[in-house]
Amino acid sequence: MARIVAEYELESPLPLEHAAEVIAGEQSSGTFVRLPGETDDLRARSGARVEQVTVQETRASPSLPCKRQGDQCQRGRIRISWPIETMGPSLPNLLATVAGNLFELAEVSALRLLDVTLPSAFADAYPGPAFGVEGTRRLTGLAEGPLIGTIIKPSVGLSPEDTASLVQRLAESGIDFIKDDELQANGPACPLADRVNHVMRVVNNHADKTGKKVMIAFNITGEIDEMKRSHDLVRDTGGTCVMVSLHSIGLAGMTAIRRHAELPLHAHRNGWGLFSRSPDIGISYVAWQKFWRLAGADHLHVNGVANKFSESDDSVIASARAVATPLFGEGPDYLAMPVFSSGQTALQMGASMAATGSNDFIFCAGGGIMGHPDGVAGGVASLRQAVEAVQDGVSLEDHALHRPELAAALKAFGRQVQ
Repeated sequence: MARIVAEYELESPLPLEHAAEVIAGEQSSGTFVRLPGETDDLRARSGARVEQVTVQETRASPSLPCKRQGDQCQRGRIRISWPIETMGPSLPNLLATVAGNLFELAEVSALRLLDVTLPSAFADAYPGPAFGVEGTRRLTGLAEGPLIGTIIKPSVGLSPEDTASLVQRLAESGIDFIKDDELQANGPACPLADRVNHVMRVVNNHADKTGKKVMIAFNITGEIDEMKRSHDLVRDTGGTCVMVSLHSIGLAGMTAIRRHAELPLHAHRNGWGLFSRSPDIGISYVAWQKFWRLAGADHLHVNGVANKFSESDDSVIASARAVATPLFGEGPDYLAMPVFSSGQTALQMGASMAATGSNDFIFCAGGGIMGHPDGVAGGVASLRQAVEAVQDGVSLEDHALHRPELAAALKAFGRQVQ
């Protein structure tokens, strides 16, 4: 019988073995009291099973408010498994099982979901990314090297015509990838249909002249039927990518648009800090990203090295590597393309390439391109020159001696990433 396995970091004022059994019962066949219908046979067939408990430390007080009292709190790791027959290979129901009514249990004073291991039935049920690295490279015409990208800035306030004008300048600078900001969707100030039509006219004209078609990730986040219509509009105007905000549309929305889509799905994780910021409660990105890769994300944001948010570089690197790690031992790999963003400039390019161990990622620099002293062309050039420096094994400073765009980036942004 195939089983789903989840690993957690758990803290409790009660012995960890007891708290783990409470979680296993609550998240399967049990409740706060043993019921007449909960027979030993039923528990053996359908109940969750505590596979391992490892106490790592003892603390004097609970990390989070907790109803249960004790002289001290134990903290460590637990592993729990479930028979897949109870839920089937269903991502929404998997999430309800491994990350449902357990964080708020009275016996829990801290809990984080660290990882999930899934049986191959999920690979049979979900197609995963349709494009990933290979498809993205094919559509952009970039066979090697990181994809140099940016975000439309200002995030909101530009008209469709203003947006198209900015895209034209970016396309002429040689950029590979441009995305809408997650705040810019389909509001009356800049309707998606008008934005798509104006922008794609610029993109298509540029492609006709140069042979290079910039990939634009239009934000289609919305109701499911609306997203399908928006996707079709982008496709029919010659677009090559659409973007969705994962937490806004949910797993069911993501799988619905994946089954409809004929374009890569650029998956934005805005809101993930809600699950990640605290060391005492939430979901690790290592576990979280697996759900969305199965649901069909082709590109997944992983924040950025030396970013403007609170996430550590170690966490960013682990996230980037997780996205590019096969999900199953056999069969499809379900690999997605990591997207570095958040305060990125030429200075972080080397660390990003080292983090992934490859060039298969999108490097989105908003201010690093838009805020470059020489304008967007200088910003794009500085990023290309940073890639050259890493590939040639020379320092950015040495490489910048005869490359004014890179030199200007080092001077303008050096202090901000220290």
